[in-house]
Amino acid sequence: QVQLVESGGGLVQAGGSLRLSCAASGRTFSIYAMGWFRQAPGKEREFVAAISRSGGNTYYADSVKDRFTISRDNVKNALYLQMNSLKPEDTAVYYCAAVASGPSSYYFTKATSYDYWGQGTQVTVSS
Repeated sequence: QVQLVESGGGLVQAGGSLRLSCAASGRTFSIYAMGWFRQAPGKEREFVAAISRSGGNTYYADSVKDRFTISRDNVKNALYLQMNSLKPEDTAVYYCAAVASGPSSYYFTKATSYDYWGQGTQVTVSS
């Protein structure tokens, strides 16, 4: 199994940027497709972005497309989420997730597809 620890959250003004990191330990990182999800108070957890095991394929929720970029470093065992042009509606706890399934080109957008989750990091965007 894999252990995931997110970092990089914080308080930022609207229009600002943050870079989230997810450090993985345990099994070989490159066998996992990865994703970022977020959950705002009183709302369900929602998909943000996903990346395949190889890193060659990515997918984004419409709400973050062209503002967020997901990437991974299979040597450093790390997943990243670069968030630009942040909006107050991006305020949420952000979680990284991992699943060891499918071909190397696959990514997964449903939370139920993932087997492992981090503890989350808070992102707050002020207006």
